[in-house]
Amino acid sequence: MKIIFISDTHTLHDQMLNEIPEGDVLVHCGDVSGRGTGSEIQDFLAWFSSLPHKNKIFIAGNHDFGFRYRDNALQKTLDGLKEKNIHYLEDSGVEIDGIKFWGSPWTPPFYNWAFMLNEDEIKGKWEIIPRDTNVLITHGPPKGILDLVVYGQENVGCPSLMEEVLKLKDLKIHAFGHIHEEYGTKTIGENGPIFINASTCTLRYKPWNEPILIEIGNEESI
Repeated sequence: MKIIFISDTHTLHDQMLNEIPEGDVLVHCGDVSGRGTGSEIQDFLAWFSSLPHKNKIFIAGNHDFGFRYRDNALQKTLDGLKEKNIHYLEDSGVEIDGIKFWGSPWTPPFYNWAFMLNEDEIKGKWEIIPRDTNVLITHGPPKGILDLVVYGQENVGCPSLMEEVLKLKDLKIHAFGHIHEEYGTKTIGENGPIFINASTCTLRYKPWNEPILIEIGNEESI
């Protein structure tokens, strides 16, 4: 299975410098918008729906207020997207061709943005991640993994998320965004999962970073 990861497009999806490659599943790791207004969300959904990938998954991020406080109309729209194999995940999962995906939008507090919880509250969100998850999609990174911010030189990832990720023995990929300057991939150990910071936008909010394509299947093909 070829999976393409993007994130943090911030309403600039139609200005992306690099084309999105073909693949089986396209994943967006949140921050589809600038402030999560209704018009921004509808614009993103129209664009995302138009892409040719057979299966698409997305989560919200801290900029996406409209998903945090969504009304019945938006919920109905999201439910209807499932018929097109487009899945919005919020502490929920979907299985595609035997690969189990789980998505969650929460991040530790950073000013007054959406989907933010303190350590005691956020820990409960991670504890419900199924142990047999193969591809984990969160908006923010785990502590110490592609989470170093330029200003302050501080690792701002979530400690309890890192603790939970280490318990997921079937995990092949953990994808996120949020920290634009840490775009890239990283592995820990010989057989550890691939960590992906798929931020499309750079630190200066330029949508210049390439989509990241990873192929997974059996243990020999990852």
